[in-house]
Amino acid sequence: GELVLWENSANERVLNAARAEIRMSFGGDLPPVLDPFAGGGSIPLEAQRLGLEAHAGDLNPVAVMICKALIELPYKFRGQAPVSKRHELSMGGESWPGARGLAADIRHYGEWMLRQAKRRIGHLYPVAALPQGGQAPVIAWLWARTVACPNPACGGRAPLLRSFVLSSKAGKRVWMRPVPRGKQVEFEIVQGDGAPEEGTVSRTGGRCLLCGSPIPLAHIRTEGRAGRLGPQLMTVVAEGQRERIYLPANAEHTRAADVPPPAGVPPTDLPKEALGFRVQNYGLTHHADLFTPRQLTAMVTFSDLVMEARDQVIADGGREEYANAVATYLGFVVDKQADLANSLCRWDPTVQCPHQLFARQAIPMVWDFAEGNPLGASSGSWQVLLRNLDNAFASPLFEFLRQRPGESHQLDATTSLDGVTRAVICTDPPYYDNIGYANLADFFYAWLRRSIGKLYPETFATVLTPKREELVADPQRSGCKNAAKEGFENGFRAAVENLVKVSAPRVPITIFYAFKQSETDGDDHVASTGWETMLKGLIDSGLAITGTWPVRTEASNRMRAQDSNALASSVVLVCRPRAERAGVTDRRGFLSGLKATLPDRLRLLQQGAIAPVDLAQAAIGPGMEVYSRYERVLESDGTAMPVRIALGLINQVLDEVLAEQEGEFDPDTRWAISWFEQHGFTDGPFGDAETLSKARNTAIGHLQEVGLVAAKASRVRLRSRPELDRNDDPPDPAGPVWALTQVTANRLETRGERAAAEVVATCPNARESIHDLAYRLHGIAQKQGRTSDAVCYNALGTSWPEIQRLAREIRRGARQESML
Repeated sequence: GELVLWENSANERVLNAARAEIRMSFGGDLPPVLDPFAGGGSIPLEAQRLGLEAHAGDLNPVAVMICKALIELPYKFRGQAPVSKRHELSMGGESWPGARGLAADIRHYGEWMLRQAKRRIGHLYPVAALPQGGQAPVIAWLWARTVACPNPACGGRAPLLRSFVLSSKAGKRVWMRPVPRGKQVEFEIVQGDGAPEEGTVSRTGGRCLLCGSPIPLAHIRTEGRAGRLGPQLMTVVAEGQRERIYLPANAEHTRAADVPPPAGVPPTDLPKEALGFRVQNYGLTHHADLFTPRQLTAMVTFSDLVMEARDQVIADGGREEYANAVATYLGFVVDKQADLANSLCRWDPTVQCPHQLFARQAIPMVWDFAEGNPLGASSGSWQVLLRNLDNAFASPLFEFLRQRPGESHQLDATTSLDGVTRAVICTDPPYYDNIGYANLADFFYAWLRRSIGKLYPETFATVLTPKREELVADPQRSGCKNAAKEGFENGFRAAVENLVKVSAPRVPITIFYAFKQSETDGDDHVASTGWETMLKGLIDSGLAITGTWPVRTEASNRMRAQDSNALASSVVLVCRPRAERAGVTDRRGFLSGLKATLPDRLRLLQQGAIAPVDLAQAAIGPGMEVYSRYERVLESDGTAMPVRIALGLINQVLDEVLAEQEGEFDPDTRWAISWFEQHGFTDGPFGDAETLSKARNTAIGHLQEVGLVAAKASRVRLRSRPELDRNDDPPDPAGPVWALTQVTANRLETRGERAAAEVVATCPNARESIHDLAYRLHGIAQKQGRTSDAVCYNALGTSWPEIQRLAREIRRGARQESML
């Protein structure tokens, strides 16, 4: 419990207690930890924090370098005084514990790079002239791509943009008004409330602001592939006194960006087809195409300056190995700038700054984009990115780096590391076909190779990241879905078999997995090829799943989770070698085991406040524990039951268990659940409602009296959440659980956890029923594709611990008041 608190990241008392526990389990030793799919390195970093020897392995060179910068270089240069402070140190300067000396040099030489860049390309980034006189630094230039209008009578260029809003901040709304002038559209800045036009482009095509003609998507793509999508400057955003100043485009700022592409840009191609890529259809076929010529000039300039900064470190008296380390971190700042300095960065009107390309693992097409000022002092600038890196070094995480070294290795997971045996295996493997990491990493690899590739020739030996051995089910790469599935299955099994060989005896292998089941088989069973292939690889390698831990690992504010029913947890699968005499069972025996195991385990999961959206994933663990304890589960014809069928049966039993919980609800609520499953909050025939009410031992007239339904013209409808929560009074605590749950969910959605807790505080006897109903309704809404309802009930289940805590606090306050 103490270990997970952020403020204890470097608490020696807590860390020493944890290390003592680990030593007790390992006969006095601290074991090595191996993560063969290390990615960003969070698992090796945690191992290092606990004083363990950490080994990070990954095939992807970008991941290898991230892990090197995270767990290897800071330890190697711990306690070293900065080269840039040598004159101060000779006068008896401060000490430099941990990686603070390294951080000071990165900051110093990064600032040197910025000064050099301003001398070389500062003229490309003019300041903004203010209407009232004076000047202001520019934060960003906002551009729209334009296309020739297909209407011959028009002949103009139509700007394509998704929104005219510049600032959506309350009381400071700013937006653009298009003004046609000849064959071109100009943009006026409008402040205050108003009704800006709808965007001019969508997934189906666009419209011309000059003549109103529709612009088919096929036309836009054809023009893009022909290289005829041109940029138009719409707005210049300047820095005011604690505010943004929006200025219309002018010729000076348009000319400043009109530069030829520089020499030396990465010549690499985007994949013709790949997971997460959408831009090739519009003529963006090279990595350099994702940047404007001015952005490419800035990227090349900073990239060249990395090696110049390295030479400067050596000239100032630093060793070559140390200078390479400083350059490595500066190369990552260049890579981070690439994420915020390309022509696919959106303007965010809420925070009023450019939004990075990789808000999620994809490269989507963006029509209107924000070009940040790399030489400025706002979002996306070199100065801000360098400061963010410096803040990371100031984190308490780096205080423990003196404990044990870490090593980052470039290797295929099927290959063993020399000298690494009896290791604790903990890893987060690739998620089947969710993300094409190698193709996406090429965006960063191309610039990283250009800036620091000479320092690590073996790691950057290939023009792009290695693809052939990557563990991903990519039909474009494999030729078809079946080949992709088979390739992933074989590769995963080989990786697991290799891990079993090097794992420590008597220590479980732990695997994080967060892959949402989304496929339905012919029997209407929810399953997942991703889960199927991963579990099959584990079981075929002789492992049994002996435990599962759902762990909240995903940030709720990530882009993928916004207004969606996205997973919030990973499931940690605990695996051990299957017993030699595991035995055989049949389908009936397997189902009996599921029905004996799942109800109690699901109740524990619900009590532990696992998000409803994660319940089906978490149930896989207990279900597969039953399946994998046997050598084989036989079907009626004597063939072995495939993992996919087992997953379907696990979900079937899960549905049965949740449905059985309905028996604990009052009759009105049971009627409402059944009606919601069939109709949601839309109306249905009165006759059907009446028949269902008799089966649930209630009546439509009674349901109207208690306010659950509205009946009119032979139609019946469940009242919506806002309708049931039509005033500030709490609902009747003795009323139907359905009403209590809907009001609680609505209060949470519209007014927050405190308001929801006020409802729960008035009905302590119904607390568990409200909680259980939220899970049941989420499952129904998810299956029916009612995303907004699913998100609402998922939020109620996820927030339940805090709602309960606040409800107890409210009740205690009420009791104290009554005593007074």
